[in-house]
Amino acid sequence: MDQWEYRPARDFGLPLRRRLLSVRRENGLVSSLTRHAWWIGSGLYLRSYHRLVVRGREHLPARPPFIMIANHASHLDIMLLAAGLPMRFRECAYPIAAGDTFFETPARRLFSWMMLSALPMWRKGSVRHAIDDLRTRLLENPVVYLLFPEGTRTRTGDMSAFRPGLGMLVAGTEIPVVPCRIEGAFRSLPPGSFVPRPYKLHLTIAPPMCFPAIANDRAGWKRIAGELEQVIRGPSATPEA
Repeated sequence: MDQWEYRPARDFGLPLRRRLLSVRRENGLVSSLTRHAWWIGSGLYLRSYHRLVVRGREHLPARPPFIMIANHASHLDIMLLAAGLPMRFRECAYPIAAGDTFFETPARRLFSWMMLSALPMWRKGSVRHAIDDLRTRLLENPVVYLLFPEGTRTRTGDMSAFRPGLGMLVAGTEIPVVPCRIEGAFRSLPPGSFVPRPYKLHLTIAPPMCFPAIANDRAGWKRIAGELEQVIRGPSATPEA
C-alpha cells in the first residue's frame, strides 16, 4: 500500500490571474466538471460531424505520466488528441497551448482554463523556466501533456520541423512519448477558417518511445525531436475522405 503524503497544490497562494497564466495551475471542482462536459460534447461532435476514426489506442501507456504529441494543422487538434484518451485520463490531461493565442484575452483565458485545462507556453520570455516547471511536474505527478512540437499550425498542410523543447521535457527520463498522426484536420479547419467543414478525421496512435539514455543537452533535445518527427512523418495511415 502506498504511503499517503500531503502536498499543497502547486498553484497554492497565486492570485487568480497569475494562476490562469501559470504552468503550475491545477484543477478545481468547477473546472473539472465543465471540462468533462466539454470533452464529452466534443467527442460526440467529432464522431458525428467528422466521423472520427481512432486507431492504436492499445499503444497508450497503462497509466500516466506520459506525453501525447501530434502534427499540428488546426484548432481541432487538441480535441482530437483528447478524444484518443480514455475518460479516466482526461482529468489529468493538460494541453500545452500557445499563450499568445489561447491566453491573450480574458475570454480566451477563461475558455482555455475551464474547458481545456490548457497550460500556456509563451513564445517569448522565460521559456526555459516554464519548461523546467513542466518537466518537474511530469516527473513528480501522474499527468498527461498534449503537445504539438511544431510550435504552430501549418499554413500549407505540410508538417514543419519539430522544435527541441519536447526533448527538454523527457531527455534522460523514462517518461513515454506517444507519437500520433492527425489526418483531415487541415482540410476541415485550416488556419484562417472559422467554420469546420465535415471532412473525415483520423487519429493514429503509435507505440510510445522513451529516451532514458539520451543526454539532457541541446544535442539530445534535437535528436529526440528528430526521431519523433520521423515517426509521425511516416506513411499516411488512411486516405482523407
